[in-house]
Amino acid sequence: MNFISKNIIELIQNSLNVKKANLHNPIFNTDEINELAKCIKSTFVSSVGKNIKLFEKKISKITNCENVISIVNGTSALDLSIKVLNIQTNTEIFVPSLTFIAPVNSILYNNCIPHFIDIDKSTLGINPDKLEIYIKKSFKFKNGYLINKKTKRKVSAIIPVHLFGHPLKIDKIIKIAKKYNLKVIEDAAEALGSFYKKKHLGTFGDLGVLSFNGNKIITTGAGGAILTKNKTLAKKIKHLSTTAKLDHPWNYIHDEIGYNYRMSNLNASLGLAQIKKINKILINKRKLFKIYERNFKNNKYVDLFSEPSNSKSNYWFQTIIIKNEYSAYKEKILEDLNFKKIQSRPAWSLVHKLDKYKKYPKMDLRESVNLHNRIINIPSNTFNFLK
Repeated sequence: MNFISKNIIELIQNSLNVKKANLHNPIFNTDEINELAKCIKSTFVSSVGKNIKLFEKKISKITNCENVISIVNGTSALDLSIKVLNIQTNTEIFVPSLTFIAPVNSILYNNCIPHFIDIDKSTLGINPDKLEIYIKKSFKFKNGYLINKKTKRKVSAIIPVHLFGHPLKIDKIIKIAKKYNLKVIEDAAEALGSFYKKKHLGTFGDLGVLSFNGNKIITTGAGGAILTKNKTLAKKIKHLSTTAKLDHPWNYIHDEIGYNYRMSNLNASLGLAQIKKINKILINKRKLFKIYERNFKNNKYVDLFSEPSNSKSNYWFQTIIIKNEYSAYKEKILEDLNFKKIQSRPAWSLVHKLDKYKKYPKMDLRESVNLHNRIINIPSNTFNFLK
């Protein structure tokens, strides 16, 4: 074990007052058991049942977004978002390379082209200032369309990702999108409970996406949601997510190609129980950050990532960033942490470096590469604080 690993392990153990720690686990108690039991007794365990709408209303209240449509998972929510916005095939969509694979795959599902954009070290999300400079250099705006000078393809949309629940400068992204006639699908999969300038993430763009996977702030086991201010779009999303079946008491009539993307009543029941805990979970996530902040203060080897300006983060995953001069030790640090049962992980692989994705267009991604070489997510459980 090297000297950096030893330092980090001691600080994490002291912060959590434990020897071993998982990265993140859902918090369950009798609330979940009771809600699931009631759902099972009702026999409505699939995509029909009152708990789906109840769960959507709860999420609507948290996000202050009138229209919430629950979906089977976050990836399907991204896929369906591209579909309902009628984004033209063979057009490019701006997306970060430092992200979970879901937004990039969703672009490809819809026969569009991912175009990788660099990030801002202060937010870990797309850098709007760099993007604007890049657009002016490499694109032209003609007849209401942004066109890539090199590929001759139109750019149709942008998918900004709020990484680890931290808000990016979404107001600047929206301004760029309006200027160049781009749709905005806000990937807030990790950002339930996060705000930018007092507005919940996922509510700035044309559509926003949440995830309720097992490792998120709250979980439905598997699940996601689409947020929108547009009632017409909301109606369309709900229709397509339930196989485009027309409402009829017994006949099965489908008026277009639909998708079996609706969340189940069983999953929504789990979500209803989880929502009871969300305020305490968010408070305790911030409490854990404050403990880490105190213990990692003025650390020689790493910096603890804190919420950007004008933001309130949910601190989904606590994140340390190795200082540049020690970045070569990242893999050894990860090896030592996990050997000691301090479950930690790097950021996802940079998508543009994966073999299947190397062929797609990209700008200079030096900040993405630099940060990817230095980011480690450390234990983010709040069991010790939840009473």
